[in-house]
Amino acid sequence: MSQGAAALPGDPPGGRRAAAVWGLGVGVYFVAIIFRTSLGVAGIDAAERFDINASALSTFSILQLLVYAGMQIPVGLMVDRLGTKKVLALGAVLFTAGQLAFALSHTYGTALASRALLGCGDAMTFISVLRLGARWFPARRGPLIAQVAALFGMAGNLVSTMVLARLLHGAGWTATFGGSVAAGVLVLLLTLLFLKDHPEGHEPPPAAHGVGKGFVRRQIALAWREPGTRLGMWVHFTTQFPAMVFLLLWGMPFLVEAQGLSRETAGLMLTVVVLSSMAVGLVYGQIIARHYAARLPLALGTVGATALLWAAVACWPGAHAPMWLLVTECVVLGACGPASMIGFDFARPANPPERQGTASGIVNMGGFIASITTLLAVGVLLDATGDDYRTAFCSVFVLEALGLSQILRLRTRAQRREQERVVASRVETMHVPAVSPGSTA
Repeated sequence: MSQGAAALPGDPPGGRRAAAVWGLGVGVYFVAIIFRTSLGVAGIDAAERFDINASALSTFSILQLLVYAGMQIPVGLMVDRLGTKKVLALGAVLFTAGQLAFALSHTYGTALASRALLGCGDAMTFISVLRLGARWFPARRGPLIAQVAALFGMAGNLVSTMVLARLLHGAGWTATFGGSVAAGVLVLLLTLLFLKDHPEGHEPPPAAHGVGKGFVRRQIALAWREPGTRLGMWVHFTTQFPAMVFLLLWGMPFLVEAQGLSRETAGLMLTVVVLSSMAVGLVYGQIIARHYAARLPLALGTVGATALLWAAVACWPGAHAPMWLLVTECVVLGACGPASMIGFDFARPANPPERQGTASGIVNMGGFIASITTLLAVGVLLDATGDDYRTAFCSVFVLEALGLSQILRLRTRAQRREQERVVASRVETMHVPAVSPGSTA
């Protein structure tokens, strides 16, 4: 279909109050992203502070993302059962405690444990924000709302690259990371005081939630059985990780150590990725809201462009790639985050409301599993090759090829299933009796 989904009976009204409540949830996600990506601008400082090599440094981000990915399905189940407010509040408590512990850490083991705690809290934010948007805004706004949420997440990344990087070299490690904890405390208080799971009159129907392993297995199995969920996961897997690896850890060392840029210039390059992501997110959201069939072409086009630019930089014959090529690569990497959001647009219509959290958790695992694998591969290859970034960064192509093969395998099945749901919905609508404005239902 060429147009976004039409308004459905019983859709939430949206409006200013919806934007305000949803904005609170996005604020929690914004702070979580600042904390998550703060290590990306502190990688060199962390290596010096804890006296560790590249493999040990990559373990920080790998452990954090491993916890994040492992929490996605449990968090999805929690959101489906407990609601958004409770899960977001718990997430804020955990990632704030993790950031404070990281600020005070003086040993490698303590710092690892604090990043794991931070990753656990971070894992509870994005799925909750997606659920909050679905509860407060009409279904037709879903793709745009999701992209705008991701845009604010990238703004958090921008704070890391522009603000925390400068504070780190001026105020020092403990003051910078410790001072940022105030933001976590603030969003926690606002969440507890003002956030609501859904607008009045739009309470979800009571569900007979099961208990025990049987219910959990059933929820996961039903969500996984939908081709749209699996396609969404592989789209997320294939599109997100190149930019995540670049921003979260290896971008700064690559630009400084392999490309000979100063820290200030490298920080600006990371900022280009973030600004590009914010701009592309708005464009992708508008396109998909108007032309739903554009989802897969946008995702595949982003994968192709990313692979092309990554290969051009890796294979450049000189010692350093020219600045124009590095800037172009950073601009293209900015499209990876918005493209990964398309995965949720495949899973959302494939699952009923009571399974949205679980399905979103499955999708969100994809990109983080790919990121974990690549972070580890780059670290190991750097140590094995004497810091040869060209060889280490070639690991990106392996995962892109795997993800692309799965997308192409599942796309026809998912499209067929989606068409069947559209036809069934139209037939059901034709059999619903009309209710006159003056009558009572």
